[in-house]
Amino acid sequence: MINFNAIFQIIGILLMIVGLFMFTPVIFSVYYDSGDAFPIIISATISMLVGFISFWLTRHKDLTVQKREGYLIVSMGWASILVASSLPFIVSGAIPSITDAVFETVSGMTTTGASILNDIESMPKGILFWRSMTQWLGGMGIIVLTIAVLPFLGIGGLELFVAEAPGPTSDKIHPRIRATASALWIIYVALTALLCLLLFLGGMNFYDSINHALTTMATGGFSTKNASVAYFTSPYIHYVIIIFMFLAGVNYTIIFYLVRFDLRKVWKNEEFRGYLIIVIFIAITATLMVRHATGGEWEKSFRDATFQVVSLITTTGFVTADYTAWKTSLTALFFILLFAGASAGSTAGGIKLIRHVVFVKNSVLEFKRLLHPKAVIRLKMNKEIVPARILTHILVFLLIYLGVFVIGSIIVSGLGMDFLSAMGAVATSLGNVGPGIGTVGPLYNFAPLSDAVKWVLMFLMLLGRLELFTILILFTPYFWKAN
Repeated sequence: MINFNAIFQIIGILLMIVGLFMFTPVIFSVYYDSGDAFPIIISATISMLVGFISFWLTRHKDLTVQKREGYLIVSMGWASILVASSLPFIVSGAIPSITDAVFETVSGMTTTGASILNDIESMPKGILFWRSMTQWLGGMGIIVLTIAVLPFLGIGGLELFVAEAPGPTSDKIHPRIRATASALWIIYVALTALLCLLLFLGGMNFYDSINHALTTMATGGFSTKNASVAYFTSPYIHYVIIIFMFLAGVNYTIIFYLVRFDLRKVWKNEEFRGYLIIVIFIAITATLMVRHATGGEWEKSFRDATFQVVSLITTTGFVTADYTAWKTSLTALFFILLFAGASAGSTAGGIKLIRHVVFVKNSVLEFKRLLHPKAVIRLKMNKEIVPARILTHILVFLLIYLGVFVIGSIIVSGLGMDFLSAMGAVATSLGNVGPGIGTVGPLYNFAPLSDAVKWVLMFLMLLGRLELFTILILFTPYFWKAN
């Protein structure tokens, strides 16, 4: 039998944590006298009260957690958090439509960055800050999820880093894990604070600085401006955000080693090397194409191209230019980047580069196996043999991801979108990127879409953010069968 007591207790704790963070926007509500302080306080109180009741009613129960409970904790926990986090938008009336309020919340918590707001700058300051905070919390939640929970369930991308990144198993939960998780939290907060300071020194006011710092480190892409980062014309601000978007796309265990100046472990990591090389190569290629398409200055072409490349590959979604207006070949390139994703164990969404690297390396080795059918040729990552189960997992993941993209595009197209825009909307939602192509490109948003399309895209955002299997396994009949 599934132990729902453990599930509801953990959900209760999560709701209390979310409610506690929900009080932080009140500072800006009061300072700017934006009139949204009371609705936010009401929303935070409701979240904490429901969480406390759930926790209190299960405090003396059996709290044993097995794999099935783990899957339900992740899926039901996220669903509960999304409902609670949408309350400030609904209670304040800032987003009166429940569908739109939930859409903005799902987009925030999954760090997708797709928005339904037509005039962001007119939003109350407290609500706007909470919108950014949802992405920051979602980003950190993903780090904790991928490092602590998903490996325990046997589906995390970090299974490939077992020799480097500690993660709990059914018989290994010890102080080292807690210490590492605490260190990652500290790094995440410290990088956010550092970015906020650098943006403030670059000319942003404090409110814009902290909002963009929160959403950059979360690779979320929500901005306080209608024109996104393009509103700020300072090259300094653009380059600072490029650097921190890149860092946010790095495996946080690698950043942990970097902070400790353990450069040997940093450089020997194949995913990090691949990430760095791919970003540099595509940025240079895109720069040449942008320069040819626009005839602009080299520095401006390099900055715009690099910003868009890093923003898309890290699934941040900030924009400084309309990349769909440059050249058809560039639009195709950026569309492909919607399927890339940065490193596993980062705040980025998408397929993740580690899966691409393993897939490519295994495909190359397959040619060698054809020539030497009796030879035992093993795939290695970071000098460690990749188990066959991991290879199977990656191949199945890629196949399901492609299948979900195709089916999703057909469904969304059938609900009224043109097929090109439908593909862009599905790709950017499933990859948690933000802007897509067509009518959901950088100059547009998701407000005109029908409610039915929005609910489909919300499901895809959550599906992509929780690594597909976490949600899809709930739809299998044997998951609910008693042991």
